[in-house]
Amino acid sequence: MSETSCSFLTGKEFRDGQIESVSAGLSSSYKDKGALMAFRGVPISELKNQGILQALTAEANGWQPGVVSEEMLRAQEEWEVVDTIHPDIERRVSSQQPGQLISFSEALEHFQTMDLSSFKKRIQPTVPRTGLAALRHCLFGPPKLHQGLREERDLVLTIAQCGLDSQNPTHCRVLQTIYKKLTGSKLDCALHGDHWEDLGFQGANPATDLRGVGFLALLHLLYLVMDSKTLLMAQEIFRLSHHHIQQFPFCLMSLNITRIAIQALREECLSRECNRQRTVIPVVNSFYAATFLHLARMWRTQKKTIFDSGFVLKDVEAVAKKSPKRLLKTLDYCLAQACATCSLTPRVQG
Repeated sequence: MSETSCSFLTGKEFRDGQIESVSAGLSSSYKDKGALMAFRGVPISELKNQGILQALTAEANGWQPGVVSEEMLRAQEEWEVVDTIHPDIERRVSSQQPGQLISFSEALEHFQTMDLSSFKKRIQPTVPRTGLAALRHCLFGPPKLHQGLREERDLVLTIAQCGLDSQNPTHCRVLQTIYKKLTGSKLDCALHGDHWEDLGFQGANPATDLRGVGFLALLHLLYLVMDSKTLLMAQEIFRLSHHHIQQFPFCLMSLNITRIAIQALREECLSRECNRQRTVIPVVNSFYAATFLHLARMWRTQKKTIFDSGFVLKDVEAVAKKSPKRLLKTLDYCLAQACATCSLTPRVQG
């Protein structure tokens, strides 16, 4: 990625949620009216029927794009009413005093102070290697994580084993905070309901999508929306996820980025940077944000659609593991530019 520009959503291309002349960037096979209509509006419910959302859950390793059905073509109007998040008042928790937002550090402290021994037994801190693979990794692979950082690494992997507990007030506050920061709502919402599908979960209960990534996926989303620098980036990606042609389930995509971060940590791709900074959690958080940024820029510039998801994720994972330092530098550059301009989206003259 070039550092000459930090924007992945330019104002000219992405005004009022629509890309101008987007068909110019599509291949000739997509330019016929039927195909364009197919990409223009696929509702979440139909994506579930086609198995696309299931393939985007954290345990999926990839999938092959299928044939667009007539039912999917007829679903265009259903999706267009979800262009903007407007949860019904009945779905929200009626409260005159909505719950307070929770910071990433407060949520992390919750896990640091609780007994996670039963979850820690399940983790595998590094990827096991034998034979020539082990020798090659020893001779040419990344350095091992410093001994003093391994407890922090294990905490990250242990949180990824913890599920979402709807009876836990801290867990609920994390969900509510993510919802409010992405939608701009000041009111609490119900912990179950189709408003979570609007955010890009597969169903009405976010807990069902966390297999393989656990609560770490929600902590990453919380980090993204509660940091003043990355919040703007999160909102831009969220906006892209609701584009009328290039839409994708935001939260499911985020879960896949968390999965990539977990694998990169276990494969010791992040060890050099963790050793340099003498910390693990901030490095993993930044790597997650940098990888999500890389995916969003690729998605926007290459005119990707939901049907490209599996291939895009494979490419992103390969780049992220191979060049984590480069992704982190690009993220730093983009966030610095955002601080200087107050936006990742440059203003359009005229």
